[in-house]
Amino acid sequence: MGFQQCGSSVLAAVSGDLGEGAGSELQQVLDGFNGYERDLMIDVHAMRSMDVEGLLHLLELHRRAELHGVRVLVVGWQPQPQQLMAQVAGIRGPGTASGERFALPGFRRLIEERAHRAQNLADLGQESRSPA
Repeated sequence: MGFQQCGSSVLAAVSGDLGEGAGSELQQVLDGFNGYERDLMIDVHAMRSMDVEGLLHLLELHRRAELHGVRVLVVGWQPQPQQLMAQVAGIRGPGTASGERFALPGFRRLIEERAHRAQNLADLGQESRSPA
């Protein structure tokens, strides 16, 4: 992950796989803020894949930036992350435009709630398979 600042705008570029360990890297974006930022553009062109934990980290970054009054725009959605969001949100069909909906607060809340639910179910499944 890399980021650069130009005036009141910040560009963050996510590459590779966005998963469980991404929280600290995404946190660095907000740690670099000085209070004058108004826009955060997150470029995900180079993000090959994302899992539910990665989605939750991205949603948390989005939520926290907006709490600071920063407008967030995510651009360059790739097929696998879009499919994951559509699956989590319960939207059927290939080529769904879930990336464009990411900026809508209602859609973000929906996928955040469902992603937490999916993560909790996965955690319960792992616990039931662990030897006692």
